Amino acid sequence: MIYGTGGVDSTTTNTTSNSKNSVTDPNEAQDRFLKLLVAQLNNQDPMNPMDNAQMTSQMAQINTVTGIQQLNQTMTSMSSQFTAMQVLQGTSMIGRTVLTEGNTLGVAVDGTHTAAFDLANPAASVKVQITTASGELVDTIDLGSGSAGRNYFTWDGKDKYTGDKSQLRYSVTATNGATAVASTTLSPHAVIATSAANGSLALELDNGDSVAYSGVKAVY
Repeated sequence: MIYGTGGVDSTTTNTTSNSKNSVTDPNEAQDRFLKLLVAQLNNQDPMNPMDNAQMTSQMAQINTVTGIQQLNQTMTSMSSQFTAMQVLQGTSMIGRTVLTEGNTLGVAVDGTHTAAFDLANPAASVKVQITTASGELVDTIDLGSGSAGRNYFTWDGKDKYTGDKSQLRYSVTATNGATAVASTTLSPHAVIATSAANGSLALELDNGDSVAYSGVKAVY
């Protein structure tokens, strides 16, 4: 460590903004180090001067700190550029339909809704119930058996419901005899825009929701 002596003033008079800049700026840090080093050499005890090894060690320390600060600044800049590239590349998703965790039917294509669900294990019996947002039963679809993993189903509902079908909900009941099989419902929605959230690509959906790209289960 370097200790200032004599007339070295350690009082900080800069504003908060200037203090932050001087702390993170490698050139400022190196300049402060050299000033302290010169002050220490001018005020050292002539009978017990600082030896070369100690000076070399201190110079090596400041070089290490400066290098780390420069590396941090470079990584921050690269992270910002990478995020911007992600958003630009993500524009290719606009207009595509993605599956994300949820239980809405989304917008119909040619009057038919297509949604999906994941099963933890094979199921001998799989039924899908279509309900309104308030929970009123609209229709029940018996899909028979289901395989483990991704399963799709379609529903037109033109004779079942005359309201806004994009607001309908669905649930999956899967069983093997008396044993329930865990399921995860997946909602289809169109991508209308892309953005960045916490340094990651986010997709804006037609229902007003925003989902991280990592949360997309399928694209079609």
